[in-house]
Amino acid sequence: MVGEHSQPFRPDSHLKMAPNTKSGGTAAPALGKPLKRAFFDRSVHKVAPDLIGATFLVNGVGGVIVEAEAYHHTDPAAHSYRGPTPRNRVMFGPAGFSYVYRSYGIHWCANFVCEEEGSASAVLIRALEPTHGLAAMRRRRGVDDARDLCSGPGKLCEALGISIAHSELPLDKPPIALFARTEKPEIEIGIRIGITKAVELPWRYGIKGSKFLSKPFPR
Repeated sequence: MVGEHSQPFRPDSHLKMAPNTKSGGTAAPALGKPLKRAFFDRSVHKVAPDLIGATFLVNGVGGVIVEAEAYHHTDPAAHSYRGPTPRNRVMFGPAGFSYVYRSYGIHWCANFVCEEEGSASAVLIRALEPTHGLAAMRRRRGVDDARDLCSGPGKLCEALGISIAHSELPLDKPPIALFARTEKPEIEIGIRIGITKAVELPWRYGIKGSKFLSKPFPR
């Protein structure tokens, strides 16, 4: 999907695009190397910005991570702050596994567990630029505008078909696939969204100017 088939940059994307015959001729990004669990066995504050521009797929459906937030076990906003529970136990295990939880009893949120075993830190995936399986995403979400398919943690989980069944799964084995970014985008940093504790921490990362963010970064 790279090489002589490369096309110019799409106006709303930071990636070089190439034809994807499986999606009816629409463009899909060139994929980098598959990310292994060892990628996540580092500080959550290094993993989170390094995930911006990576591609996240579930059963072949997904897109480019354009927004993510870091949560550390010392952070009052982290689910692990008060210790392990049946819900968050995967956060206390080794790095490189998924943590999926229901937010406000309404929608699912997908997180990637980071750092050494016992650290209980994770990255919340907040938004994607849809690139693979848009027809499936539109069917699941009931919307047509690509900018509304994955512009929020609940939206992207619905679009990718993520549920509690996807929690505690390895991030480097099917149905999940993660691919490193092929080039580093310009990244914006700001405070996290939708929390009431530790609201001042600048642990939200996103692609500058992306139309697929859950919310623009303050100017």
